[in-house]
Parts: sequence; C-alpha cells; structure tokens
Amino acid sequence: MSSSPSTSDEEERNGGKAHFALRDLDLEVRRGSLVAVVGRVGSGKSTLLSSILGEVSRTSGRASVAAGISVGYAPQQAWIRNLTLRDNVLFGKAFSEERYTSVLSACSLKSDLEMLVAGDRTEIGENGINLSGGQKQRVSLARAVYSEADLYLLDDPLSAVDAHVGAHIFHHVIGSARDKAETGTDSAQGLAAR
Repeated sequence: MSSSPSTSDEEERNGGKAHFALRDLDLEVRRGSLVAVVGRVGSGKSTLLSSILGEVSRTSGRASVAAGISVGYAPQQAWIRNLTLRDNVLFGKAFSEERYTSVLSACSLKSDLEMLVAGDRTEIGENGINLSGGQKQRVSLARAVYSEADLYLLDDPLSAVDAHVGAHIFHHVIGSARDKAETGTDSAQGLAAR
C-alpha cells in the first residue's frame, strides 16, 4: 500500500489543493484472519478503514465488504452518545447479561462502573464529557465487541489507555479473537490500524 498527497498535476486539476490518496492498494482479508495495519502518522491507516466502511470518496477502483458481513467499528476518536453507559455499549442490540458482563470485563470497564454514580445506568454526557479519554475509547470498543460482528475494524483501539489496560484489552479482545480464529471456533475477522 502506498499513500501520498497528490502530484502537482493533480493539484492543478483540483484548483491548487492537494488531496490525500491511497494508491496501488489490493487487500483481501480472509474469514478467520487477524490483520494489523501499521504505519507512520498520516500514512492512511484510518483512511483505509474508512474506505472499507464506504465513508471515503473513490476516484477509481472499488472497496467493499462481502454481502451479509456485519461490521463492528471502533474509531480512533471514540464516538459517545448522550445515553447511559449501558445504552452506549448495547447501541440498540438486545441485552444479554452474560455477553454484556463478558464484554465489559474484556474491555476493562468493570472497575469504572464502581466509580460511576449509577454504575452502567449513569447517563454519559454529550461526547462522553464525564468520561476520561481512555474510558471513552473502551466504551467505543465495547460497543464494537458487543455487536458480535463478522468483521471488526479497530482504529488504534489502545491509543488512549494505560499500558496495563492496553495489555488486558489486547489479551482479552484482540488476542481472544485471534485465538478463536486459529482454533476455528469463531468466524470473525479483524482489521486493526495503529
């Protein structure tokens, strides 16, 4: 994969404005795979995930997810709604206490519930104003994990968490998905950008 600002010829065609572009990219992620996209800041990792989601304009080529594949997405900038913590995780999915408890544990959120006034029924202010950056990131990750998707797109999911919390999440979320894929007990795919 290469990514670069457009050339001066392209700048002329676009009124002098340089445009970022992903070029010469061919990526197929097979069911059961765990893929990490690693690169420098500004190299196009987040843009790649956004293009898979269909949120980036294409000038040529195609980007698609196979029909019938559900996607769980945790963006680099956590997106939190003005809802309870529980509703931010469930995001309209049916509540399963066993799955919910497991996801909170895997995403290292259980101890945070003890600090919140009403536990997981605490209303989270707009944009997660009453949560730390790490808490917001973990709630966003928990939403993706709870969705039980076929494909997970995780955009730098450990960027806002402490090292020990990151190790826990890596082991219980990312590593767990890899282990399940290797043993054939789960058909989920994962693509993480860092």
